[in-house]
Amino acid sequence: MNSTSNSFRLDPTILREYDIRGIVGETLTADGVRAIGRAFGSVVIRKGGGTVAVGYDGRLTSPDLEQALVEGLVSTGVTVLQIGLGPSPMLYFATHHLETDAGMMITGSHNPPEYNGIKMSMSGKPFFGDAIQNLSVIAEAGDFVVGDGQARVCPLAEAYVERLLQEFRGDQALAVAWDPGNGSAGEIVQMLCKKLPGRHVLINETIDGTFPAHHPDPTVEENLEQLKQAVADHGCDLGIGFDGDGDRIGVIDAKGRVLWGDQLLVVLSGPVLEELPGATIIADVKASQVFFDEIERMGGKAVMSKTGHSLIKTLMVETNAPLAGEMSGHIFFAHRYYGYDDALYSAIRLLSILSGGERSLAEIRDSLPTMVNTPELRFDCTEDRKFDVIEEVRDRLKAMEGISVNDIDGVRVSNGDGWWLLRASNTQAVLVGRCEASNEASLERLVAELSKHLKLSGLEPVPGGGH
Repeated sequence: MNSTSNSFRLDPTILREYDIRGIVGETLTADGVRAIGRAFGSVVIRKGGGTVAVGYDGRLTSPDLEQALVEGLVSTGVTVLQIGLGPSPMLYFATHHLETDAGMMITGSHNPPEYNGIKMSMSGKPFFGDAIQNLSVIAEAGDFVVGDGQARVCPLAEAYVERLLQEFRGDQALAVAWDPGNGSAGEIVQMLCKKLPGRHVLINETIDGTFPAHHPDPTVEENLEQLKQAVADHGCDLGIGFDGDGDRIGVIDAKGRVLWGDQLLVVLSGPVLEELPGATIIADVKASQVFFDEIERMGGKAVMSKTGHSLIKTLMVETNAPLAGEMSGHIFFAHRYYGYDDALYSAIRLLSILSGGERSLAEIRDSLPTMVNTPELRFDCTEDRKFDVIEEVRDRLKAMEGISVNDIDGVRVSNGDGWWLLRASNTQAVLVGRCEASNEASLERLVAELSKHLKLSGLEPVPGGGH
């Protein structure tokens, strides 16, 4: 039965490419989330489905928003399985373990405390792009299915921890520092550490939606300072940090050095390529040349992808890739797992490599070729201008010799010095840049080249880069 009553206009700013995200009480309200539940539930029913798993993170606003979401879903006739508080990967696990038609996670990910949002999947695939925009169309038209659904509480933490522990292999006892950043992975980390061998030091493991210790984003180095200190103070072999909802990982070695997403992907690829010679390993366009060279050296096929977890998951299916990752710390294992980004699972796979191997993480890090690179550079650029700038740069590059250009996601320009990248963010009004070379002089020239193109398009250059 369909209904055109109770139409609801969603704030368009919350409808992102990969998820729904907004400021609670301003752009994202309980009524809005209820309407999203009704719209999503309507899509599930119309596709012939009937079950949706729902979880929520540790933010202060999450329980109320979860309740509103469940009310909206139930009103369409679906059965909701409420898995409770936990990390986003536990929700993805629930859709497989409980064999539901779809999953919805109330989470603000690594955004500041005043934010919250929803991540979604349907039929085992990411729910993104036009599918998210369509929820707004359904809500505004009031085109909801009406039915008599139900909600059941379905705790899943123990089954999830048991599944993670199935992957642990190795016989050397490690000393590990963990920092869930007061995010929603805290309780799962505590449960894991009670069952893993070795010595474990936990900091910021209590789930607290105010994030009192530091911002829960492990790809920003300043957020890893406490973890570095814990590794140093307790003589740990490594430190592992997570973002607010447990789908992104940050790792440091015993010397306090960060292993960035592409370096971590190289480490994790070793055993996969031993088992599956010639397999495809995917990294996003921001990854170091070291990643591509090392994967080829180990006998794999390195493939460059556009940035964006939904795009990477889709490419993994197309290429039958067992492993993929992003610089942002999303790691996707289809090898012995489900192909989604699970930072806790990735941590277990990393510990297995170190516990079962002969080299420490610091020794593995030392063995990787050393490059000099910029951090991710961000340049403010309006939504209506950012893609035009990329086109302007692409046109200018056509007239240049001695370079090669990869334009799958913005432009990644390689020359004798190394490479530089400029791409439009999918989620913000910014352009993103990065440069990498084998030495400082080459890096300066690359930064100057990037700055030149920014200035030609009327944007501020890289600080210190070619003023």
